[in-house]
This record gives sequence, C-alpha cells and structure tokens, in this order.
Amino acid sequence: MLKIFKYSFFDLVRSRWSFIYFLFFAITTGALLYLSNDLSRAIISLMNIIIILCPLIGTLFGVMYYYNSREFIELLLAQPLKRRSIFLGQYLGISVSLSLSFVLGLGIPFVFHGLTVSTTLVDFIALLLVGVLLTFIFIALAYVIAIRNENRIRGFGMAILLWLFMAVLYDGLFLLSLFLFEDYPLEKFSLAMTMLNPIDLGRVIVMLRLDISALMGYTGAVFNRFFGTSQGLLISSLFAIIWMIMPVLALVRLAERKDF
Repeated sequence: MLKIFKYSFFDLVRSRWSFIYFLFFAITTGALLYLSNDLSRAIISLMNIIIILCPLIGTLFGVMYYYNSREFIELLLAQPLKRRSIFLGQYLGISVSLSLSFVLGLGIPFVFHGLTVSTTLVDFIALLLVGVLLTFIFIALAYVIAIRNENRIRGFGMAILLWLFMAVLYDGLFLLSLFLFEDYPLEKFSLAMTMLNPIDLGRVIVMLRLDISALMGYTGAVFNRFFGTSQGLLISSLFAIIWMIMPVLALVRLAERKDF
C-alpha cells in the first residue's frame, strides 16, 4: 500500500492540475491579504471559498483519477496484491497530494503576512483542518461512485449531483423545513441536520471558532450553546471522524466485491 501511495502521490504532485490548484489558492489568498491586510477577514472570506471548492475539486479529482487509472488498477489486480492495499494506497495518494496543494496555497501567503505571530493562528489551523477533512471525505465518496458505475459519463454526473446536493440543495431544503415547521421546537433537528452534512458541519465549526455565530441569528445561538461546550465539541469531532471513516469503509467493501 505504501508503494502505491507513493506512486499516486508523486504522480499527482507532478501534474499541472495540482499546481493550478495550489496557484489558485495562493493567488486568491495573497489578493485577499493584500486588499484587506486583516488576517481574520481573510479567513472569513476564504471559508466561503473552501467549503465549496474543496469538496468540488476532491469529487472531480477522485472520479477522474479512478477512471484514468482503470487499466493500471486492473494490472495491479493481476498481481498478488490485496485489493484493500491497492485502493487505499490510491485514495491516500490523491487525498494527501490535494491536501498538500491546498495547505501550501493557503499557508505560504499567511506566513508572509505574519500568521505565526498573530492571534489568528488557531483559527487558521481550524480552517485548514476543515478543508483537509472535506477533501478526504469527498474523494472517498467520489471513489465509491466511480467504482459503482462503469460508465464514465454517469459516474461524473452522479459525482457532480452529490456535490451539488451537499453544497447547495441541502441548505435550501434545510431552510425550507425550518420555515415550514417554525412553530415547533427545532433545536435538536437543526443540530442533527448540520451533523448529517460535512460541509455544514465544517462551516459551523469555523464560524463559531471565529466568533461570528451572531450573524446566524437564532440558529447561531443554538449552535453556539451546543458546539461551544466540551460535549458539543466532542460530538462534532466524532461525527467528523465518522464522515471520514464511513466512505473509506464503503470504498474498501465495494472494491473487494467488485468484479473487474
């Protein structure tokens, strides 16, 4: 698995798409810091970009890499190698390479603007962790979709629909349900709906870390009471770990049962 991980990692690190991904975040972050010269404001602006872009790029890269390396996977399957080692190695190689481009793209401009001596270091680390977490989750989900669908067009379509539902439609349905059932106590319902979407979970954690939950009104107060406690932090971290583990387990299970 380590050898396959190293091959996939260096294959993607050398690709132009990883460089473009790094360059996009580096230029965007540098421009925001240059225009505002305020690290906290830059982190807030980047949060809105990261929670949308990281899942999208992770989904597209995961599906694209699987389909492009299909023949290589079949060659590896003909060798005395465990399927789990092959697919986990590839998954980790893609996830780590994209996460590295993301971290360096954000980290380098912030370091040059005095991040290490500022009071926003912990907030910035929380932002990085959310971006990396979303990258790992959506690459695993993309691999699950790609393995289940032989047809590339259908696989790409389902992957885009998954991202669209999680990033856009889910929030719309969430708000609609809050509006329709506004006469009922919805605190536990709001918390449960947030936990069931990794994008919303990451967004809420970063917003509470930045102490801007007041912008969310009543919902922000509910989240602040829950996530601001040690129990809430523990539960949210547990759900984040579950969101990271479950797609990987599904990926391994599908890979071991699939007839190539």
